[in-house]
Amino acid sequence: MEPLFLASPLTVWNTSSAVPSGRPMRMGRWRAGALPGARAVVVPVLYLLVCAVGLGGNALVIYVVLRHAKMKTVTNIYILNLAVADVLLMLGLPFVATQNAISYWPFGPVLCRLVMTLDGINQFTSIFCLTVMSVDRYLAVVHPIRSARWRRPRVAKLASAAVWAFSLVMSLPLVVFADIQEGWNTCNLTWPEPVGLWGAVFIIYTSVLGFFGPLLVICLCYVLIVVKLKASGVRVGSTRRRSERKVTRMVVVVVLVFAGCWLPFFIVNIVNLAFALPEEPASAGLYFFVVVLSYANSCANPCLYGFLSDNLRQSFRKVLCLRKGYGAGAEDADATEPRPDPSSRLQEATMPIRSCKANGLMQTSKL
Repeated sequence: MEPLFLASPLTVWNTSSAVPSGRPMRMGRWRAGALPGARAVVVPVLYLLVCAVGLGGNALVIYVVLRHAKMKTVTNIYILNLAVADVLLMLGLPFVATQNAISYWPFGPVLCRLVMTLDGINQFTSIFCLTVMSVDRYLAVVHPIRSARWRRPRVAKLASAAVWAFSLVMSLPLVVFADIQEGWNTCNLTWPEPVGLWGAVFIIYTSVLGFFGPLLVICLCYVLIVVKLKASGVRVGSTRRRSERKVTRMVVVVVLVFAGCWLPFFIVNIVNLAFALPEEPASAGLYFFVVVLSYANSCANPCLYGFLSDNLRQSFRKVLCLRKGYGAGAEDADATEPRPDPSSRLQEATMPIRSCKANGLMQTSKL
């Protein structure tokens, strides 16, 4: 039996050579007939479900952060960039679902290259944004005074722009080598000779620079935070300290969920690089599980924000017409963030509270 080769989650799997021919993103290729009929229905349905939930949730996050002036804190700017990256990924999922359903790519090479590139940019942008957020948490907790001049929305926007630029540079191999594979008619990476060496190097390159390296920096940040908190002690009655802990806890949970969703995918890629996985139902099921899990991370973040951020939760409720206005408890939970101009907050506070109907939304909405 020919070995099964993991490429990435967009297509299926590739068994055309004795080495990984794809990339450690989320696109792969099954040989014709290797995809059971049930999975050809179940997997696309799961992709479309993730697309619907992720698109709605992340669009809500984007709207809330852009709409309300007091939401433009340092942490929320990074959250906004995460949501934008996830929305771009969700826009490509219907194409992914179609290819898995019909076992070939019918959309042409241009869309193939675009969807592949968006997939890669999403992965890199997500891990780099989480890394920057973790460094920001380290500065806020360990060096709150010295870092005050740097922890400002303007600096956060510049850092976010740098993250996007670096993610695009990291994704250049996708722009260059993504194409419709001859003989398979699927969207994947088409490496030059030697194919095996290119594929293996790209898997290692993406795993180290796009996951394990940034994750090491993230872990280091939180180890230093824990050391600092234990050394200085925690004043339970301090409002500032409670706010720091809330925001730090939210970022930690988002990082843990990201690592939990992506770690199985990279482990399977690395194991497959060393020992070719057999082309059998068990391996196929494992592949599709880790792929769907990695995509599911993009729709998990808005749910985490709603549970862990008082400010975002109150904003979600207002937009979804679950509550009129912001109550007294809707203040920004992160007291360490630079505040918007007081005049803008005063102006917002003196504006009459509008009902959902006045906002163009029905009060009877069951969202």
